[in-house]
Amino acid sequence: MKIIAMNTANPQLEGLYLAISALVRRMIDKGLLDAEDLHQAMAAARQAAEQDLQTSSLSDANRKAVLFPIDLLDQADGDVESFRALVRLIAARQ
Repeated sequence: MKIIAMNTANPQLEGLYLAISALVRRMIDKGLLDAEDLHQAMAAARQAAEQDLQTSSLSDANRKAVLFPIDLLDQADGDVESFRALVRLIAARQ
């Protein structure tokens, strides 16, 4: 299994990702968004990002960093206790 590590200089991003994930889960719980809509939106976002990345000179690590929030939010339809738990879910998918 690949291990994904966030730059520890970005603790605010970890909190932001968890906050957005919690909001998405709440919208799903309230019926404002369903899991399929979430997955479709994240697939569209990933496709757009990948198209942009094709012409960029970013390193592989930076490419993964661009895609990470999209993959993280794609997992936001379930209950996750921590940022590291979300990272493990994403790593297991790759």
